[in-house]
Amino acid sequence: MDDTPRNADFDVALTMDAAQPPVLDRTVQGLLGTAMDRPDGPLKVTGTARYAAEALPENLVTGFLVRATITKGRVIGMKAEAVEAMPGVIRVMTGHPLLRNPAQGQAHQAPEQILPKVDYFGQPVALVVAETFEQARHAAQALVVTYEEEVAEVDPNAASQVDKPKASQLDQGDLEGAMRSSPVAIDTTYTTAPHSSAPMEPHASIAEWVDGRLQLRGSYQMLKHNVAELADSLGVDEARVRIHAPYVGGGFGSKLGIAPEAVAAAHAARELGRPVRVVMARDQVFEMTMRRTETTQRMRLACDADGLMTALAHEDRVSNLPGEAFSEPTAQGTHFLYGGANRRFTHEVARIHRPCAGSVRAPGEAVGMIALECAMDELAEAADIDPVELRIRNIPDTTPEGGQPYSERALERCLREGAERFGWSQRRGMAERLEGDWWVGMGVAAAVRTNMMEESIARVTLRPDGTALCETDMTDIGTGSYAILTQIVGEMLGLPREKVEVQIGDSDLPKSSGSGGSFGAQSCGSAVFLACQGVRKHLAERMEVAPDDLTLRDGRATGGNRQVALTDLVEAPMSAEGHVKPGETEDNFSIAGYGAHFAEVGVHRDTGEVRVHRMLGVFSIGRVLNMKTATSQCHGGMIWGIGSALTEEIMHDPRDGRIVNHNLAEYHIPVSLDVPQLDAMLLEDTRDDQANPIQAKGIGELGISGAAAAVGNAIRNACGVRVRDFPATPDKIFPHLPDVT
Repeated sequence: MDDTPRNADFDVALTMDAAQPPVLDRTVQGLLGTAMDRPDGPLKVTGTARYAAEALPENLVTGFLVRATITKGRVIGMKAEAVEAMPGVIRVMTGHPLLRNPAQGQAHQAPEQILPKVDYFGQPVALVVAETFEQARHAAQALVVTYEEEVAEVDPNAASQVDKPKASQLDQGDLEGAMRSSPVAIDTTYTTAPHSSAPMEPHASIAEWVDGRLQLRGSYQMLKHNVAELADSLGVDEARVRIHAPYVGGGFGSKLGIAPEAVAAAHAARELGRPVRVVMARDQVFEMTMRRTETTQRMRLACDADGLMTALAHEDRVSNLPGEAFSEPTAQGTHFLYGGANRRFTHEVARIHRPCAGSVRAPGEAVGMIALECAMDELAEAADIDPVELRIRNIPDTTPEGGQPYSERALERCLREGAERFGWSQRRGMAERLEGDWWVGMGVAAAVRTNMMEESIARVTLRPDGTALCETDMTDIGTGSYAILTQIVGEMLGLPREKVEVQIGDSDLPKSSGSGGSFGAQSCGSAVFLACQGVRKHLAERMEVAPDDLTLRDGRATGGNRQVALTDLVEAPMSAEGHVKPGETEDNFSIAGYGAHFAEVGVHRDTGEVRVHRMLGVFSIGRVLNMKTATSQCHGGMIWGIGSALTEEIMHDPRDGRIVNHNLAEYHIPVSLDVPQLDAMLLEDTRDDQANPIQAKGIGELGISGAAAAVGNAIRNACGVRVRDFPATPDKIFPHLPDVT
């Protein structure tokens, strides 16, 4: 951290109540938007970037979590004495040091050991602390726990408790009448499997108390919230908690909230007076962190003879543990993507005892768009209208439920330019293209992701040596935060990349949005932009010109008919904070990212195996901050879409709800040979001045939304089989393949 005194007169705060001018279109450094390499890249590829489990303090001991082996009930005893007598074992801890599930803060409890209630198979029920990892793991496996077991419901389709949140219900117009009277109507149900975030880096924390304050090195996405959650779990003030997370090896939602390993490590470190490291094993990551719920989605669509939609209904059921507030917003994108005056939305939450359901990358659209966009293809087929054309005809002028105007929206352009680039005109009829043993076909789907901006603060300091320091508690979960913040500072202050230092991942730094929901780059980036505006005002004052008349490039300031090197202009550090908040624009406009996916697949004529031959995504996200990292995010989203379409599925034992494929051998994430050469096209000339001060929108989750549907629609075009239960594994395809013998 930089303790340089600041002049608060140059701090800049902004609430997004109105459209913002395109300041970054007038800067001249030429750094922003380029495919600049990640500053942290060399550290990561050489193994010198230290992740959460790798910064080892002296006198460190290791904790290993013990999981429940029943689905519902309570712990009535455990033979801790026998385990504590094993070599190297220091303590068996249970009760108050444990979390039921991630991001579930608990009130402070008395120090006595309170044996926990169990709500799902695999829930953490104890922590064994030992001198070494091997000793802790062995002792944890040897710990005998006894339970008082209760009957548990684990099937979402047979749950006796089903909630229907009122805010998620909508009945507009006369849906039933429109379905009956329209010349074309479809009524179909899609199901999707549960998913795991499965980040490459498992959840890990090292906790140490220094002078009564917790120093926790963890793998987390949103530090200002994580500090509050951890402090609540410990029963201490937030000022007594500091989290360091400079590098995060993937999160995808599973590291949004504080998780059991961090709370257990912090409690153990406080009780033992020694640093404690707790790293989840891979099976524990699957069981003790968030899963994406399975979904059942009934889609009813109708249109007139010209393909204009008259009815749209999206009715779904998801699941979660009893008492949890989160439910997958499956129909989130459906509300505003297409028109249709008669609309119905119902949302049900089955309360069952499976591991906690929560945010997994692109919650809502990732699975909701599978059902919507496959159903749109079914409607296009029934109406005998090209699927691209049907989508374009039904893009509404204003939101169909509230009448809001849209901010920047280039959906039609994405569809048309994508169709041209992909060669959509060469698409043939259903099951008409057999090449050797493979049926070949093309599919399309629209992409949409609700855009959010969160409150964020950042500090930027320009030093007398001509370098700049950017400070914020933002995290980099592999998405490129170090890169884009470097580029924003360099662009605004006229500095090359090597003159900019970015410090992030420390909760003592100014509080940012954190990484999640595709809001990190635009929110934190806007705060950094505003801080740079403050520094520019400071420089303009020194140059005796108006800020708009100041030009900064390559370390030199130009204005008032003179040019001065920044090293000559800055005698003492110039510092400013930027503070951005969402405002009226998010209420007055429908703000979202848009795109289109195109896929070509081959389906084996005998086995039903599906191979993706090629895939194109065209996206409109406002200003592109870094072409390389943005394209990488598109590729990652499209790959996730391939996984959702073809392979990824958490499998629950129907008897007790346990996850039976809790490892990367049996949970099938797409690997290199599953993924073709991907083509991601970003519309570089778009801007969204209603979204935030830098006119950018999120990309990480937009790349997923609709991708799986494009693959599913391509399967239908290739071989005539319509899969409505995802993933589309061969067993769901080959019984229905055309007979070509």
